Amino acid sequence: QEELVQSGGSSVQAGGSLRLTCAVSGNIVGIHSMGWYRQAPGKEREFVAQITKGDVTNYADSVVGRFTVSRDSAKNTLTLQMSSLKVEDTAVYYCNVQSWYRPLVYWGQGTQVTVSS
Repeated sequence: QEELVQSGGSSVQAGGSLRLTCAVSGNIVGIHSMGWYRQAPGKEREFVAQITKGDVTNYADSVVGRFTVSRDSAKNTLTLQMSSLKVEDTAVYYCNVQSWYRPLVYWGQGTQVTVSS
């Protein structure tokens, strides 16, 4: 059974740092990218960061220079290192794996990140 299990996240003051980790279990074949999305209260889920199979990274404008996405292929994990956190970064963060094969997209269970002023 393929599964994405997230860990990390919590509450932090503005300017602080947090790390999110996503462990991929099971055998998801054909992965072409992995990434992070977030959903703030009352808002739609939005893209945060992505890393491709070729280790090309892409970030939302709002997190450029503050967040870093990385992956460990050997451990099958995805990490989001967040620094200089802002109150507006408060959201539930979801890891995401995209495959060439159905079901095409897998999601983690979500983890809350709260940034206070």
